[in-house]
Amino acid sequence: MRKIERAPLPTLLNSDKLIKLLSSKELSNLFNLIDEKYYYWDKVKYQELPEGVSHEDIWTIVKLRRMGTPFKINFGKYNFYWNVGSRLQGLLHFLDMNIGGSLESSSIVSYGDKNRYLISSIMEEAIASSQIEGAITTRKKAKEMLRKKVKPKTKSEQMIVNNYISIQHIIEKKNEILTKEKLFYLHKLVTYNTLSSQDEEGFLRTDNDINVVDTTDGSIVHHPPDYVELDFLLNDLIKFFNEDDPDLFIHPLVKAIVIHFMIGFIHPFNDGNGRTARALFYWYLLKKQYWLTEYLSISRLILRSKAQYARAYQYSEIDDNDLTYFLSYNLRAMKLAFDELREYIKRKNEEKKQISNLLGVDGINYKQTQILEWYIHEPTLLLTIKEVETRLGISNASARIDLKQLVEKGYLEVRNINKRTIGFIKTNKLDTARKKGKNTLEKFEIKNQSIVQQSLF
Repeated sequence: MRKIERAPLPTLLNSDKLIKLLSSKELSNLFNLIDEKYYYWDKVKYQELPEGVSHEDIWTIVKLRRMGTPFKINFGKYNFYWNVGSRLQGLLHFLDMNIGGSLESSSIVSYGDKNRYLISSIMEEAIASSQIEGAITTRKKAKEMLRKKVKPKTKSEQMIVNNYISIQHIIEKKNEILTKEKLFYLHKLVTYNTLSSQDEEGFLRTDNDINVVDTTDGSIVHHPPDYVELDFLLNDLIKFFNEDDPDLFIHPLVKAIVIHFMIGFIHPFNDGNGRTARALFYWYLLKKQYWLTEYLSISRLILRSKAQYARAYQYSEIDDNDLTYFLSYNLRAMKLAFDELREYIKRKNEEKKQISNLLGVDGINYKQTQILEWYIHEPTLLLTIKEVETRLGISNASARIDLKQLVEKGYLEVRNINKRTIGFIKTNKLDTARKKGKNTLEKFEIKNQSIVQQSLF
């Protein structure tokens, strides 16, 4: 990724010209556009302007407006600020209404589906967060490894398993305060057996030989603070995580994103900073009761837009530590993640309804319906008890009972995998039941359509 051009220093405007620019109706819409879309200099310099007005003049006004924000904080000797315009306020409100609150809405995730969706989302997040950092694998292969609890064989697989374990750890500890020891333990979890030396797992870097570089040309895009500052910076960050300033309300979503940014900025570890940053972001949102965060895979969206993710970091740092660029990117990613989750659940609910109708099977429970659904989507599937336990988030005993009952009803049969492990495959009875159910459903739909047509005339 090419290095971002530095903006010119603000020009010295006399009071008459300053008032003229600020009061110009012609420029008012342009200033609002620049602020709402939060353009950096590389876009501002191409805006069409009236005669006699320079792009440097416009940038000066933009900076004056932005730096007048009340949202200013310090970490160590470093100053940061951000703005919350109407567009970001709209995103914050939307996310508050849809992913936050102490009352969990069954309209998004039904009670019976919670474990299944939660396990799936944790897997997705673990895989995507690892792929952002270079893990090489397919989602299908990675999910199969997690479901079957296969021991990782490569660094990429180890990264995914580590992230999966780390997210489960955070869900368990979400209401606890953050300490340095807990931060170091989290880093150890996400980096276990993936760094050049195990001595780096859960320990701060001890030199300044760490730079964030452009992978295309090797140029330095971020030089982290001196390692001697790490203790002081982390003290400030941990205080920021645990405490709310009574004199300045900072929206929880904003705080989570600032925490995410600061781990990347401070770069306290030799490696694994990105994975740790996203884990802390996740932790803080759950701590603040944004319960649906457990079901969102933010990293999947980041993975698809890695260049924009990196550029949001760069814009924020190069523009005097203006965090608005990073806030804007992450809030948009969260909204898209929610929209995807809603569409996914809607699609799965429709599939489940169709499958229940098509099967025409009586006397099976909710979990058993889910198991049969997997076989319909993947006819050659060979399931073990352990995999059903993992997929559904149920006990080993419960998985055994459900599979045994499906065998007794004739929908599954047992296959020996080895001397100690058995698997389960579908039988022809499941296909027969599905065809019978499909015919019944088609007859019902034709009859129902006829009734509707008659009522219209």
